[in-house]
Amino acid sequence: MDPETYPWGAVRPGETTVDLPAAADAGLFFLGRIRTPWATPGACPKKGDRDTGPDCRIEVAPPWQPLLAGVADRPLLQVIYWLHLARRDLALQSPRGNGGLHGTFSLRSPLRPNPLGVSTVRLIAVDGTGLTVRGLDCVDGTPLVDVKPDVSLWGSATCA
Repeated sequence: MDPETYPWGAVRPGETTVDLPAAADAGLFFLGRIRTPWATPGACPKKGDRDTGPDCRIEVAPPWQPLLAGVADRPLLQVIYWLHLARRDLALQSPRGNGGLHGTFSLRSPLRPNPLGVSTVRLIAVDGTGLTVRGLDCVDGTPLVDVKPDVSLWGSATCA
């Protein structure tokens, strides 16, 4: 694969892979798509900036749009998304510039058996079909898995 459009495809020296299972254990529903200014993984920021980053759009598919009720009351949200372009077979990884090898579970790398991304974003606007937010760091068209209120703003008694 072309590293310009798919920089996560190459295995670095010392990295190891595992054989993936033949079938998945569970399924999930993609609830929509995320629209960002970044066309390739290499163009994405390492971490989105929820204060000064670009406005991004979370487009919620029609069956799931009723789930947006009440979201306007939450200034910070956690967005969970599927990193559909990421490798899923790396066991030991050598992060850029690090020089050492680390197990995938000790890293925030997008290269994981279940490539879920999580960003805490600032809510800018809500309409009937989606959200405008700041703080994302994924490619345009990334599948949406879930949106949750950021619990760091709540006391433990209100985390239902």
